[in-house]
Amino acid sequence: MSILPSRFIYVCLHFLALYFQIQESQQSSADFRFYIVNHTRNPDELSRKQIRIYQLYSRTTGKHVQILGKKVNANGDDGGKYALLVVETETFGSHIRIRGKESGHYICMNKNGKVIGKLNGGSEECVFVEEFLENNYTALVSAKYKGWYLGFNRKGRPKKGSRTTQTQQEVHFMKRHPKGKVDPLEEFRFTTVTKRTRRARRIKPNPHVN
Repeated sequence: MSILPSRFIYVCLHFLALYFQIQESQQSSADFRFYIVNHTRNPDELSRKQIRIYQLYSRTTGKHVQILGKKVNANGDDGGKYALLVVETETFGSHIRIRGKESGHYICMNKNGKVIGKLNGGSEECVFVEEFLENNYTALVSAKYKGWYLGFNRKGRPKKGSRTTQTQQEVHFMKRHPKGKVDPLEEFRFTTVTKRTRRARRIKPNPHVN
């Protein structure tokens, strides 16, 4: 008669131990999710992965993105002081903030899809996510407004985010060093674009030439 209570106690203890293991696992997962959300939304200086200075070459205009203050366009010259961008890369994912080295303003996109420069870049409207494309270009999509890209028309004027898609040339950029400045230790792969290479892209191959 004493065997049955012993088995019953053993089974109860087994299920009790299993219950506490499940609770502990759920708590750990919840804490980790909170950690990620907290550090993504409220990054501090320690969570910044790295800061780089480079230019963004626009595929549409053949020039560079420049931040003049509240106004942002893609008509900057290679090496121009307003075309030098301080890019702050955060720890989680490819989230970046882009600040003009000369103007001190950040590139931001408001709820209407308008691209503007702001002195305070702490808002999520000033965070973009890098998307590396198969054609070696980079696209920058708003972290807050999904599917809205940073883009410029042929005159260098910003396009509304709501009118952009990843396949448009207007949202394609290349990271470039300022003219005459090359750092071999940089991790980014920079592409040099000249008038000759742009002309070569427009020339269609002759199918009759072997």
